[in-house]
Amino acid sequence: MAAASASASTQCFNSRLPLTDNYHSHPRHGGSSILRLQLSQIPKSLSLSSSSSSIGGAIERKDHHPQRSSFARTAAVRHLVGSVTTTQGLRFAVVVARFNEIITKQLLEGALATFKNYSIKEEDIDVVWVPGSFEIGVAAQRLGSLGRYHAILCIGAVIRGDTTHYDAVANSAASGVLSAGLKSGVPCIFGVLTCDNMEQALNRAGGKSGNKGAETALTAIEMASLFEHHLK
Repeated sequence: MAAASASASTQCFNSRLPLTDNYHSHPRHGGSSILRLQLSQIPKSLSLSSSSSSIGGAIERKDHHPQRSSFARTAAVRHLVGSVTTTQGLRFAVVVARFNEIITKQLLEGALATFKNYSIKEEDIDVVWVPGSFEIGVAAQRLGSLGRYHAILCIGAVIRGDTTHYDAVANSAASGVLSAGLKSGVPCIFGVLTCDNMEQALNRAGGKSGNKGAETALTAIEMASLFEHHLK
């Protein structure tokens, strides 16, 4: 029964292929014939996916390697970055807390010096003083809502004392600045020092740890440029 089926399959296969001299019989394989054929003579409808097949005997052919697909080409990814050199026309507000003024004045001086170094004109900078760091957020939000400024610096200094008042003020200052930026849509840069003692604050207001006011100003320039030139 199996032999009859194989013979029928062979006849069906052979009936669809033109017999030429390229088919050779190899009696050395136990009397069964091995058909050797060229790939060019196999109709496309009978192309085989494996390296060999046994239809009425073994058929030897070259391996078929389908063309590998490649990833579709896409447009280059855009990277939007604010510039600290293209500053023409940018306006800034600086909200400064008077509390711990010995620290905040030095932070303000560092910020103003940075603005000058990056070609920000004095007439494009407004400084607004508030009593303490707790009041920075509400002032920043109001300034942002005016539509006059491209970024707002928020400068203050909270130094830990003997009570939990430090935690309340520090947390309120941070959340207030964040809320001001989110509600106004204007970048509000957090430049409030939260230190354990006066020595730490002095080190960050022009001491051995640099001037955080200057760093805040540089961040403000970059964010203002990003919003003005890429995110309008």
